[in-house]
Amino acid sequence: MSQFTLNGVARAESQQGKGASRRLRKDNLVPAIIYGGNDEPVAICVKTNEIVKALSNEAFFSSVIAINLDGAEHEVIIKALQRHPSKGFPLHVDFQRIVRGQTMNFNVPVHVVNEETSVGKKAGGILTTLVNDIEINCLPRNLPEAIEIDVANLAIGESIHLSDVKLPNEVTLVTHDEADLNRTIATMQAPAVAESTEETAEEAAAPAEEAAAPAEEATEE
Repeated sequence: MSQFTLNGVARAESQQGKGASRRLRKDNLVPAIIYGGNDEPVAICVKTNEIVKALSNEAFFSSVIAINLDGAEHEVIIKALQRHPSKGFPLHVDFQRIVRGQTMNFNVPVHVVNEETSVGKKAGGILTTLVNDIEINCLPRNLPEAIEIDVANLAIGESIHLSDVKLPNEVTLVTHDEADLNRTIATMQAPAVAESTEETAEEAAAPAEEAAAPAEEATEE
């Protein structure tokens, strides 16, 4: 069921806290926590190279992850990630346990398909995607890696809203109010007018130059 596997090590109380976390990072370990389900939270750490490799794959953020800890396997999802503000490397990770048979909320990336062959693109339009991921609810076994947004029929001036998104079976949207359904996912905008503006300026300048020519000839005569 799990596409990704990490090896975790339980942290003692002496390895918890800001100072201890800094020491762990110097040893190429990233502090983390596993929580949720019917068990108590567990403070752990994972190898930096393992978590960095996993984070490079977009699917990691919307997949069930297996963490090997003291001979037992914990099935989790990544719930929060703290990165260094300038260097971007992971500082701390929150993992939430999954419970078989229990639905959960997941943030899943949005993938736009058929952009190049869309109605609006063929007419010179520019597609702008305003949402990178959406929140869904489903059983872990039904968790999709991404939600596809088909823009094949999107014309210039049209938009796709959250209410237009087609979801897989047994997957539902997580919304907080009716306004969420009107949130714009992608929009097809008209092409930029910079070129036409330059052409208009050139056309306007041409008559002025033509009008100036006779006057110069008259002066010479």
